[in-house]
Amino acid sequence: MTTTPYEVAVRAEAELGEGPTWDAAAGRLLWIDILGCRVHTYDPVTGRRTVRRTEQHVGAVKPRAGGGLVLNLRDGIGLLDPDGDSHGGFRWLHREPVPGRRANDAAVAPDGSLWAGTMRYDEAPGGGTLSRVTGDGSVEVVLDDVAVSNGTGWSPDGRLLYYIDSPTRRVEVFDHADGRLSGRRTLAVIEDGAGFPDGLTVDADGCVWVALWQGAAVRRYTPEGRLDRVIELPVPLVTACAFGGAGLSDLYITTARTGLTEPPALAGSVFVVPGAGKGLAQPAFAG
Repeated sequence: MTTTPYEVAVRAEAELGEGPTWDAAAGRLLWIDILGCRVHTYDPVTGRRTVRRTEQHVGAVKPRAGGGLVLNLRDGIGLLDPDGDSHGGFRWLHREPVPGRRANDAAVAPDGSLWAGTMRYDEAPGGGTLSRVTGDGSVEVVLDDVAVSNGTGWSPDGRLLYYIDSPTRRVEVFDHADGRLSGRRTLAVIEDGAGFPDGLTVDADGCVWVALWQGAAVRRYTPEGRLDRVIELPVPLVTACAFGGAGLSDLYITTARTGLTEPPALAGSVFVVPGAGKGLAQPAFAG
């Protein structure tokens, strides 16, 4: 097992920074501040950053195949048209508000569907879901009885889905075919004192990188569930990670400062580990 050094990519004070996603078409990183109701972009070549405010808490942002962005919002799934990064262009694809519930992490499957998670604000067991949303707005609940739906990602061949319901402390794996899941089992368990698993990403070797909330680290697990790499960070609330940049070799990591009485100076910033590995090209949402 090895440790890996990091750099600060974006110095920020996001309340709940989350969901880094590489937008390959635009050559930029997308990320969000859930509780701050903001969608951020960052171009690592030019250093250009943009910020767009949303009208409600936003759990995830992903590129769309035809341009623009898809948002996992408190009340459902919204679309920003290609000119909508800074000039409006918002519309609902699917709206289904549930009192006391908000959106959380999401991921785009190999077929272009959005797998969108939810959770209750009080994190009550069984209050959240994981749903599959197609480009025409059709929604199917894939997993219910979830507390905090979080990291979701597929193996390089698309036949396995990795998933995190944070309070369980488990990274789980399913067999995946045609939008259906089976064979639920545990890949890894985060031990007491090491934090809670949050967001995840899968690399080209099929290894699973897991951000640790209250754990000040990102871990990489092999497809067999063996821990083989650790990235230690100077902030406790590490939320998610994703590969980006030229060749998808740089690992971007989001963090938070919510609830911290005396947050460290870099809490809420985005970190990067240059040359951390080789990421997988992520599909855009087919909607």
